[in-house]
Amino acid sequence: MALLRRPTDALEQCHHERKRCTVPIESPAGVGVLGPRVRALRAQRGLTLVQLAALSGLSHPFLSQLERGLARPSMASLDKIAAALATSVVELLADEHADARAAAVSIVRADDGVVGGFGSGVGRALVDGARRPFLPIEYTGEDATWGEVVTHAEDEFLHVVDGAIELELDGVVHALGPRDSAYTPGGTGHRWRSATARPYRLIVVKESNA
Repeated sequence: MALLRRPTDALEQCHHERKRCTVPIESPAGVGVLGPRVRALRAQRGLTLVQLAALSGLSHPFLSQLERGLARPSMASLDKIAAALATSVVELLADEHADARAAAVSIVRADDGVVGGFGSGVGRALVDGARRPFLPIEYTGEDATWGEVVTHAEDEFLHVVDGAIELELDGVVHALGPRDSAYTPGGTGHRWRSATARPYRLIVVKESNA
């Protein structure tokens, strides 16, 4: 399965505007395995369709159709669904384009990879193909304001490649710079922001959810 081309111009625009955004991909998200993945994540989170509708601000009938593969979500809808399920658009899209028949080896070139919203910035999946036990993501952002605290069941590892961030873990703030790392067990409330209001780049490795 061919990888999605990285939309470099959209990434640069997102960073320039310094606000939450979801970078469009070359074609709208298809229904594929997305519906079953949303249903599996919803069940894992212990949510009913009605509860997911309330959390996401989307209608119950639309979500029901999406889970059954009868509706095609917009990128804005994907962003709301991902937030409600404590995951990210890039993770949902990586699942959507996964191929269960793919070889164990995965090579993703510098200008390739599934791209989508991840927190207040942009994430690019660094592996493609069959579902794997963890998902490495290249994260780029520059927002210096705190977003909402995120808590999810999956363990997460973070490594700072460029720039400087402040990482809050269960209410305690840690300053991280290039080559610093942090490991957070599932259930840890966390969020981060730019420490300098300048761009930064991270490698985030998450356990695959569901």
